[in-house]
Amino acid sequence: MNRSPVTSSNVASVGHDPGTMTLEVEFRNGSVYQYFDVPEAVYQELIRASSVGTYLNQNIKNSYRYAQI
Repeated sequence: MNRSPVTSSNVASVGHDPGTMTLEVEFRNGSVYQYFDVPEAVYQELIRASSVGTYLNQNIKNSYRYAQI
């Protein structure tokens, strides 16, 4: 999956596959997580958020199934 860099203190890049509704997040520590069943609109809100990390924590981390890859 193609990820795009974001401006964040702990998130390095994010990507989204609308076909599978999978959000992929690469953290600055090198870990990569995939979040499942994430709508395109949520991804768009994430990349437009004034704080990517805060949006991720408040709206994605405890709301969607995930796996570390």
